[in-house]
Amino acid sequence: MTPQLQQSIKLLQMSRLELEQTVSEYLIENPLLEEVDPAVLAEDEFSPSASLSSISHGVDWQGWNSVRQYRSSAFGDMPPNDQRVAIEITLAEHLLWQLNLSALTNAEKVIARFIIGNIDERGYLCCSLDDIAADMCVSPDHVGVVLRQVQGFDPLGVAARDLRECLLIQTESLGLTHSIVWKIIDRFLSHVEHKKYKLIAKAMGVGCHEISSAMKIIAGMEPCPGRPFYSVDNQAIIPDVIVVPFEGKWHVLRNDDSLPHIRIQPEYEALMAKDSARSKETKAYLGEKMKWARWLVRSLDQRNKTIIRVTESILKFQEPFFSKGRSYLQPLVLKQIADDVSLHESTVSRVTVNKYLYSPHGIFSLKHFFSGSIARTGNALPSVTPETVRAMIKKIIAEENINHPFSDQEIVNRLRQQKVAFARRTVAKYRAELRIAPANQRKATL
Repeated sequence: MTPQLQQSIKLLQMSRLELEQTVSEYLIENPLLEEVDPAVLAEDEFSPSASLSSISHGVDWQGWNSVRQYRSSAFGDMPPNDQRVAIEITLAEHLLWQLNLSALTNAEKVIARFIIGNIDERGYLCCSLDDIAADMCVSPDHVGVVLRQVQGFDPLGVAARDLRECLLIQTESLGLTHSIVWKIIDRFLSHVEHKKYKLIAKAMGVGCHEISSAMKIIAGMEPCPGRPFYSVDNQAIIPDVIVVPFEGKWHVLRNDDSLPHIRIQPEYEALMAKDSARSKETKAYLGEKMKWARWLVRSLDQRNKTIIRVTESILKFQEPFFSKGRSYLQPLVLKQIADDVSLHESTVSRVTVNKYLYSPHGIFSLKHFFSGSIARTGNALPSVTPETVRAMIKKIIAEENINHPFSDQEIVNRLRQQKVAFARRTVAKYRAELRIAPANQRKATL
């Protein structure tokens, strides 16, 4: 896992605002890069080397100008950025979302929820396995098995009990188990803290250059996995992609507004192509900067293509949602998208973090389109999502007699008529999530 590959993974997971800041920093640090007007890059729109200007390959290229005009007219009335406020997502909510999509048994999910409830804002588990086992009336070994599952969730290193375990989890995910990196973290973390690299090299019987390479990888790890979910001031949402109907088909377009449009300055490309007389220092400097510049352009292009691919796959599975409305959201899990686009589930998970799409139905997080399925009692009937059940509850309450509102049990009975079997307490929970008052508070007063 090279530093460049690590950074590519970080770029993939970044929110739009984080990406803007990171690209701006690279523009300052690397003189070979330049920001250009999007119109300058228009001629390269179809070129694989275009970094932030190319759009989805799924759009009809010949009608692209018409699509652009449609996008301008159809979405010209989008609310101003300062009026689009992000809903803050906590670390616990992010973990519970993944838990609901996991293959854990119901009993294991109960333990996992307890574990998630005891993870602090840094992302660390702040109680022992014995304490959890005592509270849950299970064995510590059983808790340990579930903990390992939670530690496999995103962000990497979450639910660790200390820094050493946090970094080892990340090392394992990089495929570096039992490597020099692993051994340094496992045995010499205190030396790392005090930068005693020569002592580490001597103790391990390796050269200082090997320790230096390993330290670059360790430095790229996240010691506080919960950091991206720290409480921050509300920020405006600028959608990453736009899902738009055009000529009877749905298309996914990338929203390039406010993103820096970058390229490698042509003069430096020409200079590097020439074998002109330059000092070794100049050649080394330009070579290093050119390597990172090309990497950034490629990585941004790959990031954009991956987001588009995942969104197009979501669109394929959730086409009824876009065509008919929110109540038609289909059950969908990460593995279905991962298999469809030939990516690892962890990559799909990273793509969906802090990414948003704009559609005729509003702005949604990509995570919104993933939910577990709720089986219906009729064998021939398709499963429904919690979102669909909420819509059904909302409709039932909207049609009630305000003088005799339905109790939660009566809502349960009406859901059963639609082949959806729910416990009364679950209906009460969904009703509360919809911010609908209990029956006694909904009753009309004379």
